[in-house]
Amino acid sequence: MRKWIRRSKSPAAALVALAGTLVLTGCSTSEGPAAPDNKITVWSQENLPPRMAATNKIIDRFEKDTGIEVELVGVDEGQLPQLIMSAAAAGRLPDVIGAVPMGQVWQMYGNGLLNTRISKEIVDSLGGATFDANALRLTADAGTQLAVPSDAWLQLLVYRKDQLQQAGLPVPDTYDKLLTAAAALDRKGRDGISVATDPGDVFTQQSFENLALANGCRLVDDSGDVQLDSPACRTAFTTYDKLGRTYGAAGTQSVDSTRATYFSGTSSMIVWSSFLLDELAGLRNDALPSCAECKADKEFLARNSGIVTALSGPEGPGPAQFGEVTSWAVTKTAETAASRKFIEYMMEGGYEDWFGMAPEGKIPVRTGTADDPQRYQRAWRASEAGVDTRKPMNKVYPNALLDQLADGVSNMKRWGITEGQGALVGATNGELPVPKAIGAMTSGQISPGQAAREADEEVTALQKSLQ
Repeated sequence: MRKWIRRSKSPAAALVALAGTLVLTGCSTSEGPAAPDNKITVWSQENLPPRMAATNKIIDRFEKDTGIEVELVGVDEGQLPQLIMSAAAAGRLPDVIGAVPMGQVWQMYGNGLLNTRISKEIVDSLGGATFDANALRLTADAGTQLAVPSDAWLQLLVYRKDQLQQAGLPVPDTYDKLLTAAAALDRKGRDGISVATDPGDVFTQQSFENLALANGCRLVDDSGDVQLDSPACRTAFTTYDKLGRTYGAAGTQSVDSTRATYFSGTSSMIVWSSFLLDELAGLRNDALPSCAECKADKEFLARNSGIVTALSGPEGPGPAQFGEVTSWAVTKTAETAASRKFIEYMMEGGYEDWFGMAPEGKIPVRTGTADDPQRYQRAWRASEAGVDTRKPMNKVYPNALLDQLADGVSNMKRWGITEGQGALVGATNGELPVPKAIGAMTSGQISPGQAAREADEEVTALQKSLQ
């Protein structure tokens, strides 16, 4: 059983990879399912060494129980499109791919590279009612189950609840309350908030989409027409500009710098993914909170931070939550019987170990079994988070917060997915037209209205290139 890791060599590789994917449409191997030989190749985007090691332990048990040989290959998310294109052209697709985000699932589906029949059979076998209904909707196309949803992470607004309480401010769960809090806390050498403005990072788009969804800003309408220059989106761009330029830290802010400002106490709010939670609790030595109070108490920030999972905008229909569902995908050339057994095992016998490797960012979308409907939810809450120090989630954070995270999966929305524009979503994550517009806007080069218009034009052109 050989297992290795393949990593991205440079940030540019991700863009090249995605550009290659755009020419893949209609170009797929004509081969059907592989002949049974009880050997399967599994690619996993959980490619960090500790997570590969955790996955290998699960696989060892699976191999012992079933006699099926599994070759595990770690792949970088940015390189997956290029690797898939090359493998399809060579007729050497893997059997199964794990931890696949929605945009990439839709790209493979659009290129005819998925065995959706097996995915449906797996969901039916495990019991559709044991899955979060929203996770199934986001990974299906008009009744066709594209992949088997496994777990999710959420984009969060994290705020210093102690500072808000001292200022007499309410929870910042609306545009108005968020702007008011950012203005009030932007003083004494401290920024009101830290949001991503890096034009070359998909994290900027994720952060903006979280805010935009709250105001009813859509990537496309039901007819597929791009809507980024709509009034709702213009309000979202204007609000993000105020947060990033008026109340945020100077200069380009990235995934790392936003976290650093909040951890150091130099910003009072941050937009980040739920993967922040173990670091926030002082459980990872290379990303420890460094605020003045944190030196004597590593859990100070965790206790004094509040979380908003769903924001509301003035033009939005109601609170909205951005997040990502990652799935197990079966390719069209997979050895179907062995692949099905493997995914069923990863969603049942090995499921708790799978999401337990990073529970703060792997919220299970299968809540339990038919006999025990809350089994996996209970196990997730008790799973140990952290790297250098590990503690159960429910010992670090209150149940009310864990409830918010679990509920966030059910309320999650995403640009373009439910409108059938998943391939466009994947393409925008590679070409980054929205982050580029945000970077120019928050640096003062263009106005929010111009940013909305430029993003709309770029996404429209990208959509045409996919047709």
